[in-house]
Amino acid sequence: MKILYIEDDARAADEMRNLAVEEGDTLAVEMTGVEGLKRAGMEAFDVIIMDRMLGDADGLDLIRRLRDGSVSTPILMLSALGRTSDRAEGLEAGADDYLAKPFETMELLARVRALHRRASGREHSAVILFGAFECHVKARTAFRDNQHLALSPREFELFRYFMENAGEVVTREMLLRDVWNMSFDPQTNVVDVNVGRLRRKLEEGFTSPALETVWGAGYRLLRGTVS
Repeated sequence: MKILYIEDDARAADEMRNLAVEEGDTLAVEMTGVEGLKRAGMEAFDVIIMDRMLGDADGLDLIRRLRDGSVSTPILMLSALGRTSDRAEGLEAGADDYLAKPFETMELLARVRALHRRASGREHSAVILFGAFECHVKARTAFRDNQHLALSPREFELFRYFMENAGEVVTREMLLRDVWNMSFDPQTNVVDVNVGRLRRKLEEGFTSPALETVWGAGYRLLRGTVS
């Protein structure tokens, strides 16, 4: 990916540069809102990561100006303000996702990749294949090793989301937002319970695991064998 990172914290910028190098991505950094706005309007990027509180500008205002200028690049807003009302402000201003500080770099990367996938339209494929799994989106059917999996509507939505993010960590917050359409954490175990049910159905009758719990981060769909 080609990513633009608008951040006035030099240390945070350096950490992001290192992560981008490790992942094979291209990262451009601008440390002022003025320069970030200018570059976002002149170059094509896959994703823009923007701090909400910059030294010379308000990130919310920058997003509004980018959207008014017909810049449709997916934007992930970072902020120390993590209340539900703060998140709502960011999304209403035109951000595609909002991540409160402090955060794990693994979650940041997962969110950036998810934004890129949605923007490129890959999640709209009629059939999604990953390892031994098949997800037939329009027919709303799921298979493992050509065996049909009897999933409830909610379980299918979860399965589809894991397939769209196959092999990568999916956080609880991502599931709440994209599967349950919640912009806040209801402080219940609804995600864990439903993921547990899906896991049982994906693994019943098979010897290899299907879903991996990544402690402190979320879940990852495994290939379920088949090269």
